[in-house]
Amino acid sequence: MDLKSGYPFWAVRNGLMHAFPQLRQDLRCEVAIVGGGISGALIADELAAHGHEVAVLEQRDVAWGSTAASTALLQYEIDTHLIELTRMYGERRAALAYRACADAVTRLGEVASRLRDVDYRRQRSLYYASRSGHLALLREEAALRARHGLQVRWLAQDELAADYGLRAPGAILSECAASVDPYRMASRLLARLRRRGGQVYDRTCIDALDAGARGVELRTADGVRVRADHVIVAAGYAGQQWIKQRLARNRSSYAFVTDPLPADDLQALRETMVWESARPYLYLRSTGDGRLVVGGCDDAIDLPARRDRRVQSRADRLVRQVQDRFPRLRLQPAFAWAGTFAETADGLPWFGAHPQHGPRVLFAMAYGGNGITYSMIGADLLRARIERRSHPVARLFSFQREPR
Repeated sequence: MDLKSGYPFWAVRNGLMHAFPQLRQDLRCEVAIVGGGISGALIADELAAHGHEVAVLEQRDVAWGSTAASTALLQYEIDTHLIELTRMYGERRAALAYRACADAVTRLGEVASRLRDVDYRRQRSLYYASRSGHLALLREEAALRARHGLQVRWLAQDELAADYGLRAPGAILSECAASVDPYRMASRLLARLRRRGGQVYDRTCIDALDAGARGVELRTADGVRVRADHVIVAAGYAGQQWIKQRLARNRSSYAFVTDPLPADDLQALRETMVWESARPYLYLRSTGDGRLVVGGCDDAIDLPARRDRRVQSRADRLVRQVQDRFPRLRLQPAFAWAGTFAETADGLPWFGAHPQHGPRVLFAMAYGGNGITYSMIGADLLRARIERRSHPVARLFSFQREPR
């Protein structure tokens, strides 16, 4: 799949950080992970840290697919409101999903602290009402989150103008959020995995998957065989090709990054990511060197050539949207890009075994607006599955979940 258009900032900034060998001979391992982006890297790191023998297989250069196009907002906030998830699955399970995401943001910080220079920074998250008609819903949402121990407070219109220079009728301010350079984090995780004896191969495309009662066999496009006790498909949006059931819809999202801005321009935006209640939503967050990353203008176009043509016009539209909300900001895109992402009907990811392939093939489909947060949960969840242990959100994030 062609997953990105334009000039994704992380790829421009970092270049190709690590090159790994192509798999050229048959391989035997305990767990084969198909996909070397941020999801595969986090899962491989979790498994290897607990004594599992891991081999990662990536069809491109590692982290060069959707990871390189991610804007990497690390949030506990799911694109589906806690109120709406409660209607779907009941309050207990909905709150469990939100709290699991909050814990994952903290765990991502712990993982990042053991790596060098991945631009992980704790942030606050400001979720504002796009129009006055959304105020009642957001107030109810804030109250429900607070009831389940999530640290939030309500900001009124005058506070938003004074503290953020934001034109909006009200907002939820959350203390739990973070940001990271996803390409750098994935690359460093996989390089460390290899130094510690794990196996990482790029430019290795898996063409066939055969699951049996005692193991799984993968075959590459060059005819090389990989035999594993378990396979984890963490191939991002390309992972849908292995399942006949329609699980999500692919969409395109657009983004740009500025040159470094003066601290006086950023002010509270230095420590606070911002997003809105409208759908599709505008969002922005800063980088460690003082840039602003702005994204949104999502559409249903998943045709690379058409997406390529829209990058600049969508960047121009995003500039206008920011200008409307933050009149004091004067933004000029330095690099603009677009990427594929997938949406599930309920905003939740898919982790675990699918009936089509049996219990030894596990999927990591961290779809939605907070995919990296989901991937951190999935790393723990899938390790529990391999070790035959239960996990609190295994059922809710499984292919077998059902609304109440």
